[in-house]
Amino acid sequence: MSGKLVGSFVVAVALIFGAVVYYYQVYGFYDEVAAHGSEDVALTSYASGMPEPILYKDFKAIDATSSPIRYRACFIIENSIPMLTETYQPYEGAEPLVAPGWFDCFDAREIGAALERGDALAFLGTSNIEYGIDRVVAVMPDGRGFAWHQINHCGEVVFDGEPVPEDCPPRPDLTLSENPGPESD
Repeated sequence: MSGKLVGSFVVAVALIFGAVVYYYQVYGFYDEVAAHGSEDVALTSYASGMPEPILYKDFKAIDATSSPIRYRACFIIENSIPMLTETYQPYEGAEPLVAPGWFDCFDAREIGAALERGDALAFLGTSNIEYGIDRVVAVMPDGRGFAWHQINHCGEVVFDGEPVPEDCPPRPDLTLSENPGPESD
């Protein structure tokens, strides 16, 4: 009889622990991002090389401090797609990350399929919004826009413990002797 009691206790604790982990992964760490007005959606300009705000409406976003790649946003763009392609830098290799199910305006599978077919276009929002992380913005033909954070090539190498590549900025968390960067010889 005591074996069944101990077994039942272990199963109950495992179920409770699993439910808590599930809650924190799907709901607990995310916060809604309040819209700031005109600067929530920006694309990197060919001319300046800097992010510039674009016109949008119906902005919704979530983020989490637990990871730099949990940012997701949905909005409607008010600029024409031809204007965007002439003015802002494209983003090669855009791969939208899955959002929690309750953030239903962001469907990574739909966005990814549209990017693969060439129906949607991906732009560089902000390079190195955090070291090794880019903000990517995708625009659908119907004007729906989506943004997420994606690890860039510098982040992929550095986060694996490798030295900073020549074409990457120095890591801000290392001293000059640990990370001489591309400008020193």
